[in-house]
Amino acid sequence: MTLHTKPPRGALLDVDGTLLDSNDQHARAWADALAEWDVLLPVATLRRLIGKGGDKILAQVAHVDDDSAEGREITARRRTIFRRRYLETCAPFPRARELVARMLDEGLTLSIATSSSKEDLAALLRRANLHDLIEQASTSSDAERSKPDPDIVLSAARKTGFDGDVLVMLGDTPYDVEAAARSGIRTVALRCGGWDDGALGGAVAVYDDPADLLDRYEHSPFGAARCDASARTLRRGRP
Repeated sequence: MTLHTKPPRGALLDVDGTLLDSNDQHARAWADALAEWDVLLPVATLRRLIGKGGDKILAQVAHVDDDSAEGREITARRRTIFRRRYLETCAPFPRARELVARMLDEGLTLSIATSSSKEDLAALLRRANLHDLIEQASTSSDAERSKPDPDIVLSAARKTGFDGDVLVMLGDTPYDVEAAARSGIRTVALRCGGWDDGALGGAVAVYDDPADLLDRYEHSPFGAARCDASARTLRRGRP
């Protein structure tokens, strides 16, 4: 698909690895849960899969359908392990809340696009201190297929009320970039999720983390929203 370069009217936000430092913890929870079914994998191997939905992870590493009885048991166990052992160790990346607030202040409509479940997302947003800022979200619970398929991103885009040419995805994995591209939406990527620029090569811009993006916000793809809003105001004010 052709990605457009119009000033943004909305932003689609990933959470894990983008706004919340949680990718390692998710990988460890998967390793712990799978080990109980005698699927022994290094955390580093699973770490490279975080960002995909649990359905894809299960199929790839355990050859288990997430809709099967075994798949549902493993998924439930992973969720329990994550919440009991690892959730409290997750912390927001520096200035993540400030970045989201800046987007809202400049008139962007925000919608979350995450491969996490609806139940997990509520807990993640509380850990990220963002639960009171973002109301719209699309999760794996809202889509038939998880990232890197486009379903979640398309669902989040619909909730903004805007077409893809005036939306920008903020993510941290190649799966975010691919899912957005397949939706006709450009991506701004962050390195804080653990991926390098080569893996994030499809993004229109790459920054270290939320703080780095915020420091350079005015010249980022998101910063064009303010210029566009000012231009619209001037045009309306002309006689």
